[in-house]
Amino acid sequence: MKTAFLFSGQGSQSIGMGFDLYQNFSVAKDVFQEVDDTLHQDLSTLMFQGDLATLTQTQNAQPAIMAVGMAVVRVLEKELGYLISEKAALMAGHSLGEYTALCAAGALTLSETTRLLQHRGRAMADAAQKKTGGMLAILGLSIEQVQTVLTFASTPTEQTFIANDNCPGQIIVSGHSAALERVKEEAQKLGAKRVIPLAVSGAFHCPFMQKAQEQMFPLITKANITSPKCPVVSNITAHPETDPTVIKNNLIAQITGTVRWRESITYIINQGIDTFIECANGKVMAGLVRRMTGEANIISVGDSSSVTEALNFFQ
Repeated sequence: MKTAFLFSGQGSQSIGMGFDLYQNFSVAKDVFQEVDDTLHQDLSTLMFQGDLATLTQTQNAQPAIMAVGMAVVRVLEKELGYLISEKAALMAGHSLGEYTALCAAGALTLSETTRLLQHRGRAMADAAQKKTGGMLAILGLSIEQVQTVLTFASTPTEQTFIANDNCPGQIIVSGHSAALERVKEEAQKLGAKRVIPLAVSGAFHCPFMQKAQEQMFPLITKANITSPKCPVVSNITAHPETDPTVIKNNLIAQITGTVRWRESITYIINQGIDTFIECANGKVMAGLVRRMTGEANIISVGDSSSVTEALNFFQ
């Protein structure tokens, strides 16, 4: 059995996330407490019983999603009796999930990961206010078709970009609001099954985030990132990276670059991985993987019942 662990990105947040883990596992409670202490904020209460609009704010959602992913990791490690970084063949995370993957792989401490994501969320929110834009999900077109649409819809002053190449037939684009309207029209003409505006505060993973990238550059450069115990597939290169300097450069580039998730999962599948464990609230990553392989075992772990399912699988 060759196993890859996956970690979700923004959009998987919901009120109540992680509460079952908090109630049933002391190691999960420790994770949420350390995140709260690092942030000097009662984030866990917001996650468990707060307001969804507040939780969805980028600076809250990013550390919250990471906290659930790491709570799952710590619970599995406690129950299995070993570090998953010692047994996993590969890890990968979508956007902010790459930070969670690096933490799970031992390249970042939990407190350092929390601080970086708090700053990253704030920087992205600030950049979104300074340069307004939005995002669309395009379903049913190839990446080549979407690129053709973006070339047609963009102008020197109103540009659009591929933000996330999630899986075959699901591509997220970012850019200027007026250009996105043209993208929607052209995508529908080309036969897109659906074009869905996303409820986000800005145009993420594109040059609109340059200010955020500039803010994060010194923080990531100075961060104590070590070589991971398990290779982590980079969003930017769609290949595993282990050199700390390369990892830092990729995290910086990721802020304005495309999340190459389809290529990342293709790479993982091609390494003979037969089992995917998603450590997250919800099952977003599992859904994307299922669209790319019908043969692998895919387990989403985010509460005590799914922890039991995963443990039974490993026994």
